[in-house]
Amino acid sequence: MILNVDLGGTVPLYQQLRDQVVEAIASGVLTDGSPLPATRTLAADFGINFHTVNKAYDLLRQEGLIRLSRAGAVVTTATADHSFAPEWTARVRTVLAEAVARGLPPEEVLRTCRSVLEQFATPREDTP
Repeated sequence: MILNVDLGGTVPLYQQLRDQVVEAIASGVLTDGSPLPATRTLAADFGINFHTVNKAYDLLRQEGLIRLSRAGAVVTTATADHSFAPEWTARVRTVLAEAVARGLPPEEVLRTCRSVLEQFATPREDTP
């Protein structure tokens, strides 16, 4: 897995790392049991503070997407958990509102959403 961060970007580094790990899980690049780089190693690779990587990993842990142990961070299989739906819906609403406010036609917004979703549509072992 290759991670990239924009050191001069407006999105906080920990959020960029967290988001890229989530995308890697959704696209099947990272699967159950996949190890993540050690926080100090990843921080050194990017020239950032290791607490930044810790914060990203802690968010992923709180969201149930990784588990942390002395051996390191490891991806865990996501189970169907709809408790995150209200927060997720609020975030999607804001992104969609931005697209509409910037003049994108609804058909184009839907086409883009479908295209992006298809990139992440990976078969799940627990799906019949």
